[in-house]
Amino acid sequence: MSEMIPVGSFQGMKSLNKSAILNVVRQYAPISRSKIAKLTKLTPPTVTNLVGELIEAHLVVESTLGESTGGRKPILLRINSSAFYVIGVYAGAKRVKAVTAHLDGRVVKQVEMQYADNQTSEQFLLTLETAVQEVMQSTHPSREPFLGIGVGMHGLVDPEQGLSLFAPHLNLRHIPIKSALEKRFKLPVEVENDVRAQALAESWFGKGTGVLNFICVHVGTGVGAGIIIDNKLYRGTSFTAGEIGHTTIDSNGPKCSCGNYGCLETMVGGSALTRRAQKAIRSGKDSMIEDWVAGDLDKIDGKMLYRAAQLGDQVAIEVLADTGRYLGIGLTNLINTLNPALIILSGGISRAENFILKPLLKTLEKRALTKPADAVTIAISELGENSFAIGAFTLSLIKLFTPAGLGNVDFLI
Repeated sequence: MSEMIPVGSFQGMKSLNKSAILNVVRQYAPISRSKIAKLTKLTPPTVTNLVGELIEAHLVVESTLGESTGGRKPILLRINSSAFYVIGVYAGAKRVKAVTAHLDGRVVKQVEMQYADNQTSEQFLLTLETAVQEVMQSTHPSREPFLGIGVGMHGLVDPEQGLSLFAPHLNLRHIPIKSALEKRFKLPVEVENDVRAQALAESWFGKGTGVLNFICVHVGTGVGAGIIIDNKLYRGTSFTAGEIGHTTIDSNGPKCSCGNYGCLETMVGGSALTRRAQKAIRSGKDSMIEDWVAGDLDKIDGKMLYRAAQLGDQVAIEVLADTGRYLGIGLTNLINTLNPALIILSGGISRAENFILKPLLKTLEKRALTKPADAVTIAISELGENSFAIGAFTLSLIKLFTPAGLGNVDFLI
């Protein structure tokens, strides 16, 4: 694998310029060489030479003829999306999902695996490697068309070193994901927190496309956020930006896994919904859920609450409405602090938008400062169940399509 080329060198500039051209073709295809020169501010001969190299590398192909402006019709270019693949791996709290995709983000194949109970770091890495191997084999018989692997890992991540610093649901620390996968597959590997990766997926393929400042908030077992500022992912000094699940909503609230009390996660996470439903039923409120679980309230989960709410169960409706209000408080803090144009909600809770969104918006109306509240739009993600894996392979696409990214692709140097 080639080392990253120094930006100041001639070869480094070639790589930067190739990457800039490639990204312009991705964004504006079909596009002519002369239009590329105008957008990149590179000279026409430079564009012609570098486009030739990109065509030779099979990353760009000539497609149709454009409109003539007086001379010959220009030959238009586009990305050769289906010639190569990237791999996205979502390493969640309970399972691993690996997908392959073309360069335009279209998912081709996917593999899903469960973790072993009480597994070690070595067993975890073996699970990741096995998932990657299986999805690669089901996609293409050889490794040549694969350009990179991205991993969206739950918990605290050091993206510069490619380390999982702490995976709370697995109780594992300092897992060398990047080095292990690069050693096994001889491909460049990028590692990021799962929700931050998901925000990148929204930026490239979802509702965040073209939005400079937005926040992706995922509510599931835990609560996290991916923050995009000026079209760039904000990670923070120690890579923990977006841990909104551990911001305090009620100092007298339940104890959180982090040791504090009343964190947002304890109010809107999956276990919080179950806890409030159990409390309501034990206090004597009637609910069809009690019959569904035959009195074993420990069996209540979020999907059950959503289904009961659809059938008009008042306990379920109240639990979801309270969830919307608590989440509204958490989002108010984000809006007043960061003033985003858009907040994208994802996770199991987003499926219950009919019961959550209205109380959430009412809370924002009451609590958020007027000007930033008027400027923000609340939307529900449409990326679906593969959103984390899409975010993971977007990490590889960013390396490929943005300046300095091509330095890691051997056959282009």
